[in-house]
Amino acid sequence: MVLRRPVESKQYTSQQFASLAAEFGVRLSVGRAGQCWDNALAESFFSTIKRELLGTSAWPSRAAARTALFDFIEGWYNLHRLHSSVGHLSPAEYETALAA
Repeated sequence: MVLRRPVESKQYTSQQFASLAAEFGVRLSVGRAGQCWDNALAESFFSTIKRELLGTSAWPSRAAARTALFDFIEGWYNLHRLHSSVGHLSPAEYETALAA
């Protein structure tokens, strides 16, 4: 099944959309209409990927691009890249400190 973003953001917060998501066991991350914070994190993440990975190379195949994306996220973004939203720590360092 392919999930796609509704054309209008208000569809995200409709009761019908929420009921359908619940029926399929999908947990929605967005809040009420007009709340921009849910999307800001995703937009920042995709901007980083475009700037730091996709804008620097070309890949011979879709499989090679998927591998590069996985390596970027799991090998660099989560382990070493510092994030201002978590006190200039990497996500891995932040989660380790949070668990302690």
